[in-house]
Amino acid sequence: MDKRFNTPGGRVFDVFNYLILSIFGIVTVLPFLYIIGNSFATEAEITARNFFLIPHDISFSAYQYIFSSSTIFKSIGNSVYITVVGTLVNLLFTLTMAYPLSRKDFWGRNVIMNLVIFSMLFGGGMIPTYLVIRELGLLDTYWSLILPGAIGAFNLIVVKNFFQELPAGLEEAARIDGCTDLGVFWRIVLPLSKPVIATFALFYAVGHWNNFFSALLYLSDSAMWPLQVMLRQIVLLSQGTAGDMANMDPNFVQPPEQSIKMAVIVVGTIPILLVYPFLQKHFAKGMLLGSIKG
Repeated sequence: MDKRFNTPGGRVFDVFNYLILSIFGIVTVLPFLYIIGNSFATEAEITARNFFLIPHDISFSAYQYIFSSSTIFKSIGNSVYITVVGTLVNLLFTLTMAYPLSRKDFWGRNVIMNLVIFSMLFGGGMIPTYLVIRELGLLDTYWSLILPGAIGAFNLIVVKNFFQELPAGLEEAARIDGCTDLGVFWRIVLPLSKPVIATFALFYAVGHWNNFFSALLYLSDSAMWPLQVMLRQIVLLSQGTAGDMANMDPNFVQPPEQSIKMAVIVVGTIPILLVYPFLQKHFAKGMLLGSIKG
């Protein structure tokens, strides 16, 4: 252990540091525990107690209400499909565009980069985008949720900067061995880019999983709705402001509206949250790589 941290002052600093980080950790976790606790609470307990993390009487009625809909599992499958295919499309377009832009001998790279930056500052708006998607015949297809955001401008810039920081000697050695540009990209660049690929795969996946507004605009067929849109409909049903109860169990007693809202948050968050541990070891490194040099 470093002698600088084995002194009384160093130990006091460690205790103070652990204390501050523990407080921040508790503050971060408390909202999640509150949401989970409320999702299992009864109406009487929600009315009687303003704040609690663990309910006295555990009730699964909110989750029974959500999963009593015959279309909820179909919407989960839709969300998984959109998330997986959308993330693969995002990574394909982002990586294949970022690599040539990272090469200094690529003609016109500055013009293209300026156009990319321009797209970060200005957009066509909701109505022009809808008209474009309609004219392309993408309405009521999953491609209307995937193709308009196939490349994230900020993500592209970070990945490009990461590619620029790779040692040039590796590519030169590969070309001497007879590799083409595509071979260098596939055999050299991509294997060295696992941290940044994992990081932006998570970013893109979270974006697709949580996206519901685009589905409201472009998908009129309720059978194609992703999970987030279906959960929104369930919340509206619980408020008695939309639809009918045909898909619900007629003998089922409706749980508290507050519990339904909290359960909806849990159901919408847990699946994508489970993906994070598989990418965690690359996530912290990928957040830093490519974000320093322009």
